[in-house]
Amino acid sequence: MYVQNDTPLGGSLALSSLVAVLPLLTLFVLLGGLRMRAWLASLIGLAVALAVAIVAYGMPVGQALLAGAEGAVFGFFPILWIVINALWIYQMTVSTGHFDVLRRSFGSVSDDQRVQAVIIAFCFGALLEALAGFGTPVAICTVMLMALRFSPLKAAVVALVANTAPVAFGAIAVPITTLASVTGLPEEALGAMVGRQTPILALFVPFVLVALVDGARGLRETWSVALVAGVVFGVAQFVTSNYISLALTDIVAALLAAGAVVLLVRARPPRRSAVVTDASEDARESVGVAGGGSAGGGGSGGGAASTDAPAGSDHDDHSRDTRRDVVLAYAPYLIIILLFSLQQIPVIDDALSATTVKFNWPGLNVLTEAGRPVSTQAFTFNWLESAGTILLIAGIVTALVLRVRPGVAVAAYGRTLVQLRTAIVTVMAVLALAYVMNTSGQTLTLGGLLAGTGGFFAVLSPVLGWLGVAVTGSDTSANSLFGSLQVTAARGAGLDPILLAAANSSGGVLGKMISPQNLAIAASAVSMSGREGEIFRKVLLWSLVFLAGMCVLVLLQSTPVLGWMVVPG
Repeated sequence: MYVQNDTPLGGSLALSSLVAVLPLLTLFVLLGGLRMRAWLASLIGLAVALAVAIVAYGMPVGQALLAGAEGAVFGFFPILWIVINALWIYQMTVSTGHFDVLRRSFGSVSDDQRVQAVIIAFCFGALLEALAGFGTPVAICTVMLMALRFSPLKAAVVALVANTAPVAFGAIAVPITTLASVTGLPEEALGAMVGRQTPILALFVPFVLVALVDGARGLRETWSVALVAGVVFGVAQFVTSNYISLALTDIVAALLAAGAVVLLVRARPPRRSAVVTDASEDARESVGVAGGGSAGGGGSGGGAASTDAPAGSDHDDHSRDTRRDVVLAYAPYLIIILLFSLQQIPVIDDALSATTVKFNWPGLNVLTEAGRPVSTQAFTFNWLESAGTILLIAGIVTALVLRVRPGVAVAAYGRTLVQLRTAIVTVMAVLALAYVMNTSGQTLTLGGLLAGTGGFFAVLSPVLGWLGVAVTGSDTSANSLFGSLQVTAARGAGLDPILLAAANSSGGVLGKMISPQNLAIAASAVSMSGREGEIFRKVLLWSLVFLAGMCVLVLLQSTPVLGWMVVPG
């Protein structure tokens, strides 16, 4: 048995905090300063967390190792189980050519790049985030935008900025599931609270995207498209997260927003200037990489150099795509939505829940200072109800519908595992680190220190999430690292723990666009490896502006001004 102690070093909170912060400091320095590979930095950070728990906190070696093992297993199931199966479905659509049909279908909606940025980067990117997350939307949307003649730098920047509002509910709401696990707070309440923060962010993101594509002229001529996309997405995200289903939040929001934009563009296409040319900055960006397309229209010119096909071929190919081809291209996503919708039916949900097994992690015996078992030692194995299992079933159905041969499907699964091999190690190590810190009491120590800031901690809360995602590249990882700390500090400062735990996730989404992992993914997708600094400089300002807005929102929600927005505990 081990009893937690938040001041193990002479009863001093300050001295204990200097030791407790070492695992996080190690991880941040290795990732952000030395730019060490994420999987290696995470393993070293885990080793430091174990050393601090055993040496400084007096946690028995066996208990510390068991806590890390539980975190690692939780990292694989349910988190990585979702990502693996979601990416497997994508791999099958690529191998069968149906993903190319889907790309051409999006391109046929409008040849206006400002509209394409909203539909592909914001709406379709949100759908990809909902299904897979972990950098998938950035990689795929960047390639799609390049194929539609966006200049490389512009495609990368647009995809990164767009990958914000949906992140908190990404991968079938895994960040929220993780946050609930490490904090012991109700998952539904946390999701509902995040659903009262990120929708406000979603209102502004489409406006930034059209401005990135075509500056002030883009805002003047396509403000209606941006407004419709932001309002529909934000309202749908709020309603779905608060009243329908956390798992379906981004799926519903993405589809409704895309549908609303398509209807608007069909009924009233945005006005475009008679002559639209690339800005000189875009022309400079394209040197040595690929040409830039016209800012507002599909245009001609250098942008075609970034694809394997000549200018105009996208539309020509689309005209040859049959209705059956298009339906099959959308089929995997429709299958996923159908299966998750069926899961919401009470009879089916009860049947799936009946297979869930809950147990205390074998051998782990940790008590709080009040003498109660810590919540993190309880493990839930919902093997059939898990979103990852639903995606596995969706993948099997997709293979049947697309007539993918068993050998091809298995090979695609193998490629997915190879592609994710370092991500698997990273996620499992980061979750192991978080569980060791939470179980040993290191998080309690840091939370107690931050609680000393009082009401001002409401401003710092989103910044912690932002910092965590900026370093780890994952809202899930940031929630696992700082979720429990947020709750401890909130209670110590007399603030609402649900509000600040949710703020960790909502603030974290704004660090996604500047995380080294996402920058590397975007740079690789546009053949700009080694030039991540250029992309970083383009997105940093927007990350900071959005973060400042989120800090103000959370501060107001912690006061009577917007306190009515807070979900009851």
